[in-house]
This record gives sequence, C-alpha cells and structure tokens, in this order.
Amino acid sequence: MKLLQNWRFSDFHKEQSVGARLAGATATKTATLLSLSTAAVAKVMTSHTNHGKTSSGTRNSGRKQKISERYRRTSKRTVSRNRTTTRAKVTAELNIHLEDSVSTKTPRRELHKPNIHGKAVIVKPLISENNAKRRKRLCDDHKTWTSDDWK
Repeated sequence: MKLLQNWRFSDFHKEQSVGARLAGATATKTATLLSLSTAAVAKVMTSHTNHGKTSSGTRNSGRKQKISERYRRTSKRTVSRNRTTTRAKVTAELNIHLEDSVSTKTPRRELHKPNIHGKAVIVKPLISENNAKRRKRLCDDHKTWTSDDWK
C-alpha cells in the first residue's frame, strides 16, 4: 500500500486524521487507517493544536493581485463587445475604476488567461455581384435534385 506524503494529501484526509486522533486513535493506527505516514499524521496534529488549522498558509502566499475577478470580467466584457479595442483603451478604462493604476501589460496578461488575444483582422474579398448571381442560379438549378443526382 502506497503512503501519501504530507503535502500530497487533501484537506479531507487532514481533517480525517485530526478527527481520528481526537476520537482517541493512536497516530500509528490513524496512519494505517488512512494510508498516511505516521510522521504526516503527527505533523498535521501538531499544526492543528498549535495553529487551530490543518491547511498550510502557502496557498495564500505570493503577491496580491491588483485586478479583482470583477474587473477581470469587466475588461473581458469590454473587449468582447468591441474586438477592435486597443490595449491602451482597456487600460485607461480599468484605471478609472482602480485605486492603483496598472500598466498596459496587466490587462493583456489578464485577457490571455481566458484565451483572448489581440489579432489583426484578416481582410477577405467580398463576393462580387457577378459571383452572387452565379451562386443563386446554381442553388435554384439544384434545388430539386435528389441525393442520387449529386452522385
């Protein structure tokens, strides 16, 4: 049986190990029951008694994000409405609402997360009047064809 390491098992496993220890089970019995190492159970229990929690604080570590989820949605909506909006315009609109201004790279980075990228519009030739008439004529001529006629 493979034992889970402390940093790999979920909060559910951690809570279960704390519950089992508080119910009176030994660390060895709890480790065997949950397929954890004894050291991991001891470490989780120590964290629980010292700090009152079993999850580590590393999930909330790192630099705080300048843009909240709300502003992220707003900028996505702005760009979706008008695909030709420039990065500078999106940044200017975002800076109106934020306390701390952001660079033009920030909205770009945030819009890349939902897979929105700035792309040049491909210029496509319009259908000429002559081609439109030919297509219409072809459709009218083939409107009554059966599947056997197409073969």
